[in-house]
Amino acid sequence: MFDKIWARHVVAKGPGGHVLLYIDRHLLHEGTTAAFGRLAKSGRRVRRPDLSFATADHYVQTSPGTPTADAEVRAMVDSLGRHTTDQGIVYFGVGDPRRGIVHVIGPEQGLTVPGITLVCGDSHTATHGAFGALAFGIGSSEVEHVLATQTLWQKKPLTMRISVEGRLGPGVNAKDVILAIIAKIGAGGGVRHAIEYAGSTIRGMSMDERMTVCNMSIEAGARAGMIAPDETTVAYLEARPWAPRGEAWSRALDSWRALGSDAGAAFDREVELAAGDIAPTVTWGTSPQDALPITGRVPDPAAAGDPGRRESMARALAYMGLRPGTPLAEIPVDRVFIGSCTNSRLDDLRAAARVAQGRRAVVPAWIVPGSGLIKRAAEAEGLDRVFVDAGFEWREAGCSMCVGMNGETACEGERVASTSNRNFEGRQGKGARTHLMSPAMAAAAAVTGRLTDVRTLTA
Repeated sequence: MFDKIWARHVVAKGPGGHVLLYIDRHLLHEGTTAAFGRLAKSGRRVRRPDLSFATADHYVQTSPGTPTADAEVRAMVDSLGRHTTDQGIVYFGVGDPRRGIVHVIGPEQGLTVPGITLVCGDSHTATHGAFGALAFGIGSSEVEHVLATQTLWQKKPLTMRISVEGRLGPGVNAKDVILAIIAKIGAGGGVRHAIEYAGSTIRGMSMDERMTVCNMSIEAGARAGMIAPDETTVAYLEARPWAPRGEAWSRALDSWRALGSDAGAAFDREVELAAGDIAPTVTWGTSPQDALPITGRVPDPAAAGDPGRRESMARALAYMGLRPGTPLAEIPVDRVFIGSCTNSRLDDLRAAARVAQGRRAVVPAWIVPGSGLIKRAAEAEGLDRVFVDAGFEWREAGCSMCVGMNGETACEGERVASTSNRNFEGRQGKGARTHLMSPAMAAAAAVTGRLTDVRTLTA
């Protein structure tokens, strides 16, 4: 599948194995205003404004009524609005009910479809690969290059297929699957590779779940993560605002159905997992690869054979304030964050609400929908009332505490149960300690005040 999409988009070949790729879709957020500034200074125009779409998500605040309270942030968001207006680019800005996290609104609006190349100045652009697209994050200078030329120089990565077979057990979902994958292959296991996720477990997932899996491909070092389009993909995309319509829809279906990897296709690396071996999973350290089943214990660095790994584990435990041998299910938490481009979609909110219903949060807990439309849909189902009645805080759409660029951070030393994608040192605030997990597991932590096996609450 990767080879098919890559070959269709090669414009020219360059030195050192690099090729010039045509880019079908370019997504933008307020962090890309510097690229617009350089473009304007050079006197250039955006080559294909009809193929670029922008939103404000990273810096806006999600507390109701104060989306851009900080003057510097407000200037950045306003700048994006001016640049997109000047260049004729569609902008889902503050006040637009469709505004939200860039990797949520792309699929939601039908901008993400199979077979395309899609880039964004954000590392979690791999999310869009759930639709059978070749999607990856780019840097600021590359953003400027795409704006000016609608192309990008790239070196072809290797390919890896990760197959997950079987049926997931109770309380186990897509977040547990991708954490288990990263724990198996390591944070560098996908370096220089584009990953195709396959197998009956992946095929049985909803699009929301597939996006969760592809989203965290970058946490394994991969260039991209992809899933072959099928009828689940088609059902999700049909009648989306920017999806093909009429005769174009029929032609698109024929093209999409031919995208899957051919039988016998060779990959540079193959990895297999059994769904039945995956349990509700949490991280204990400062990398997504530091993940274990909730039934496990904090590992002992002394047991690591590699000196480098032993040192990194010891450093992670010191930062996290944990002792080897501590049962994971006995670790207390100070706050809970349910949101991010990994887990802020409607399926995620429903899963958290099922755990929260009839219970009460014993620590501060935020629910941050991925877009204004998801927020409205959740409210139409009454999910907001479930959360509010349970003592959770129901907030506006945005990246929020996942990235911490907007002032929404945890305090130093606070332990956060989070559905986001990164648990690096300081990711959610200086000295904040992050444990990654699924929305259901995060909701379980909120109502118990500790890392908790969600199966004990839902059996």
